[in-house]
Amino acid sequence: MMFLNKSSKSKSSGLSYKILTYLLLLSTGGILTLSFLFISGIWRLGSHLTDTLEAFLTLTHPEPKIEHSTLIINQIRGISELTTAVFVMEAVVPTSGERKWGNLVIGKTELLYIAQGQVRAGIDLEALTPEQIKINNNHLSIQLPPVKILDSKIDINQSRVYDYDRGFLGLGPDIAPQLQTLAQQETLKKIVKTACHRGILEEANTKAQLAITQFLTTTGYEQVEVKTRAVDVKTCEQSTSN
Repeated sequence: MMFLNKSSKSKSSGLSYKILTYLLLLSTGGILTLSFLFISGIWRLGSHLTDTLEAFLTLTHPEPKIEHSTLIINQIRGISELTTAVFVMEAVVPTSGERKWGNLVIGKTELLYIAQGQVRAGIDLEALTPEQIKINNNHLSIQLPPVKILDSKIDINQSRVYDYDRGFLGLGPDIAPQLQTLAQQETLKKIVKTACHRGILEEANTKAQLAITQFLTTTGYEQVEVKTRAVDVKTCEQSTSN
């Protein structure tokens, strides 16, 4: 009976030892696993901090942004004044001046001036603003500034005094330079007025629209729309810059 008890105790002790050994191994494995996870977490955290620090200390050069509307404006403004219509006309303008004694005219001078003048019409592209340019995907729309008379002048080389008469006995005042200047001023007014009534601004608008459209097709947009402003004769006559 004692032998059997010793054997049972021996078996019990062996089983307890195995269980204890298994638990120790299991515990060791768990500790190793936890240690690995802990070390791995620290490594990842360190790597993240290192990447953050490198990103903070590294100088970067972001790709520059291009304002397409500003770029287009600068390109168009480079043209400055776009002359799209020129009107040339020859006019005969008579002028005169009197010599008086009180209210009595004692002499009269007459000058007949034949002048050739030129009127240029177009658009001042320096007046173009970013608000006048709209970009929507591949569609470019631009509203042009008003067309106007850019310049009017007398061609001195093609103009001349046709007749100069101081009247009976030459009693008229000798004022040829003054009468010639007056004739030139009146010629300009007449030429500008005639040009306006013959539609110089409408012609300038049409040609400006065509020219700017052709220019903007080189920007790469699939659709280009150029809008012009309506004009009238009165505005045309007032827009001269003598």
